[in-house]
Amino acid sequence: MTLRTSTIGLLFILFVAQILSGCVSQQHRHRSSVVDYLYPNEKETTVQPSIPRLTLPLKVGIAFVPSHESTTSGNNLWIGRVGVGSLSEADKLQLLDEVSNHFKQYDFVKSIEVIPSSYLTPGGGFNNLNQVKTMYGVDVMALVSYDQVQFTDEGLLSLSYWTLVGAYVFKGEKNDTSTLMDTVVYDISSRKMLFRAPGTSQIKGSATPVNLSEELRSDSLKGFKDATGQMIANLDLQLTRFKEKVKERPEEFQVVHSAGYAGGGGADWALLAIALLPPALARRKSKSLR
Repeated sequence: MTLRTSTIGLLFILFVAQILSGCVSQQHRHRSSVVDYLYPNEKETTVQPSIPRLTLPLKVGIAFVPSHESTTSGNNLWIGRVGVGSLSEADKLQLLDEVSNHFKQYDFVKSIEVIPSSYLTPGGGFNNLNQVKTMYGVDVMALVSYDQVQFTDEGLLSLSYWTLVGAYVFKGEKNDTSTLMDTVVYDISSRKMLFRAPGTSQIKGSATPVNLSEELRSDSLKGFKDATGQMIANLDLQLTRFKEKVKERPEEFQVVHSAGYAGGGGADWALLAIALLPPALARRKSKSLR
């Protein structure tokens, strides 16, 4: 009886040890990539874009690029049941609304169409964007991607996300949530990237196995929201820099205006420079040129 009890006790200890070992070798990742969407074939990255023709005010579309399936490593029994880290379509639309509402204040934007993810196909590239352009009547497309990793490892792990201009690397410890949001703005017809803006977030977790799933879900959504807020602030900054770029390199951008648009000046780059300013300042600048 004593031997049997000892054997059962040993098996129980081994079982518990296996569970605990699983809790320190796990990460959960959910991501989407502008690079994978626009350039599914390496040869396409060598295609030179043409000079963009920007018609003011702009008709802009905004959408999340198709996401990849969630991936995990290790054998954590807690995380395996959770399935955290993914954004629902409702979550995506809410985040896109925050971005679009912020930029509706600018005079140079005529309309912003929030486009459901279902209209973008994995690896669809510019052919897919041309279809969206025809369906929604947009000229410029803001493509939003993200990469989020939730670590449940005792040691340090890292998240490396490749963008069009290089990699971002984040370090994470147990129960941390690292999130990157990235918006790339393209002129569809010319295939020219106009500007881009990232936003990041890192949340330190402290959950125990009892409430781990709830906290990770909460941290996941908070990570996306925090990164989106930072991304919006960076978009403001990048718009200002883009205005300066148009001013310094007028040969790289052709700017025209729609009939009835109160910008004046035909194809002069100054139109875009004024349009990209905040509304109140833009009106003052416009009056000074009359």
